[in-house]
Amino acid sequence: MTYIAAIVLLIGVTLYAMRTGSIKVGLAELISGLLFGGNDNVDVIRDLRFPRIIVAIMSGAALAVSGVLLQSVMRNPLADAGVIGISAGAGFVSVLTVMIWPMLFFWMPLFSVIGGLIACFLVYAFSWRSGLQPLRLILVGVAINALFTGLNQLLGFRGGIAMSTANQASSSMFALKTWDDVKVIVLYGVIGLIAAFALSTWCNLLALQDRTAGNLGLNVMRARVIVSFVAVLLASVATAIGGLIAFVGLLVPHISRQLIGTDHRLLIPFSAIMGGLLILIADTVGRTLLTQTEIPASVIMTIIGGPFLIFMLMRSDRVHGN
Repeated sequence: MTYIAAIVLLIGVTLYAMRTGSIKVGLAELISGLLFGGNDNVDVIRDLRFPRIIVAIMSGAALAVSGVLLQSVMRNPLADAGVIGISAGAGFVSVLTVMIWPMLFFWMPLFSVIGGLIACFLVYAFSWRSGLQPLRLILVGVAINALFTGLNQLLGFRGGIAMSTANQASSSMFALKTWDDVKVIVLYGVIGLIAAFALSTWCNLLALQDRTAGNLGLNVMRARVIVSFVAVLLASVATAIGGLIAFVGLLVPHISRQLIGTDHRLLIPFSAIMGGLLILIADTVGRTLLTQTEIPASVIMTIIGGPFLIFMLMRSDRVHGN
């Protein structure tokens, strides 16, 4: 029932987002224009608004599932690609590469994955001390995030393609997204989401202690590396196409666990739906709240996610007796 409600809500918000904006059309007019053509307003909506909606949904789904995977690997409910620096690292490496070799602009998703992997490795390397300590890991991640965020802002002061690319990677304005962007994020996003669902059993086992999971036949280190790679792939592609959006992978998994439980076979697809819904709502509110300008979805998510992170940190302290 919860799944059905989430899907119905996502469809409803999608229809509302299609019809709402500077160009407004009725539902019947929209359907007629899509099926039979001959309506200039519907053509504009199809070429400009549809790619924006699809990119927002796929970005949200990818970031939410990435958060689920990272939290299972790190056994830390505070883990999120935006919070621990994976998204910022992905954005920095892709921008730096394009600044040096502008002809490689269309390979941004690949360089984003490389940057995300570098950031993920740094978080593991600096937080590992005789095992994974949840609070130490999140604090190291925040520091890595601050480092790459500062480097991204530094690149933004340069002109030319570096400036425009840095702005794209550091904000989540979904305006002017094209069907080419849709093809990229749908291709890599669907591959990552399918891989994540295929790894759901491993994620359930990784929630256990390493020795217990090993006794059940799981190669813990291999599973942790593979699940981390899929998480980085999802977060990096979402960053390359949708921009830097923090807290999606923190908010959505937590809410989803409260609604459907901790079984990753249910949690992963449900989080994908809820992540897409959350970012679509944030983007729709951002472009319709003010008439003269747009508020990036990342700004709205920061306003929501900041207090939520503080709440989760305080709760983590109570759980660990600090």
